Amino acid sequence: MYDYDLVVVGSANADLVIGVERRPAAGETVLGSDLAVHPGGKGANQAVAAARLGARTALVARVGDDPHGRLLLDSLSSSGVDTAAVAAGGAPTGVALITVDPSGDNSIVVSPGANGRLTPEDARAVADRVLRPAPVVSAQLEIPLETVTEVVRLLAPGTRFVLNPSPPRELPAGLLAACDPLIVNEHEARVIAGDGALGDGPEEWARALLALGPRSVVVTLGARGAVTAEAGGDVTRVPSVRVDAVDTTGAGDAFTAALAWRLGLGESLPVAAAYAARVGAVAVTREGAQASYPTAEEVAAL
Repeated sequence: MYDYDLVVVGSANADLVIGVERRPAAGETVLGSDLAVHPGGKGANQAVAAARLGARTALVARVGDDPHGRLLLDSLSSSGVDTAAVAAGGAPTGVALITVDPSGDNSIVVSPGANGRLTPEDARAVADRVLRPAPVVSAQLEIPLETVTEVVRLLAPGTRFVLNPSPPRELPAGLLAACDPLIVNEHEARVIAGDGALGDGPEEWARALLALGPRSVVVTLGARGAVTAEAGGDVTRVPSVRVDAVDTTGAGDAFTAALAWRLGLGESLPVAAAYAARVGAVAVTREGAQASYPTAEEVAAL
């Protein structure tokens, strides 16, 4: 019996959100809505999304000893996330500056802050009591790459590692080989594989990414659904769920969290991805990131 269903290693940010009629071009100033502050960060988002669905979830992260850090810890705790491995101090809490247009699309700039101080030593300190007692561990790249690499080294035999490489960058072969799955959108796929290595459609993108060494790949396509691919297996198109999008902030994190959780329950990759697509669909119908994440009952109702 595992102590957790999912452990997330990653970032925790305060999201500073402004609505705009359109995002500014270079050198341009546009007026926006009143500033809204929400708890966010890919790691914290994924942990909250999984916990809201009913998963026993822990987060390994670092925040500042400041009001934004306390906002994040309160949101995590109130959602049922175990925060015993969330360290405080060393730098201000990370901040994401987000603009959202009327269609719900967003642009994001992140100041890592304390996220950049989440070290391999931090991972080693919680390996026995947090990382190893979980069937699935999920990570992203808003924390140092060397910390993510150390997490993989520390995992217990049989633990499944899920990586959303955002923001994308070139990845070492050993890290790619551990991914099961590697979850990317089109932009992330192009950065990791290189434009010249990708084919004409998402199925070809998935195959090209598999050739780099991951055990499995998921390519998310927003309103067009997703594609899953497994080494030696089939490439499967996962249909989207049609909803009226209000705000896409954090929807990818909800998808990743739901997918990782369901894989830990023993579901196949296409089935888990189909469930994750429904979770993401509910999330985009609401404003904000963590505040938009549904319960399992709300997903079933959709």
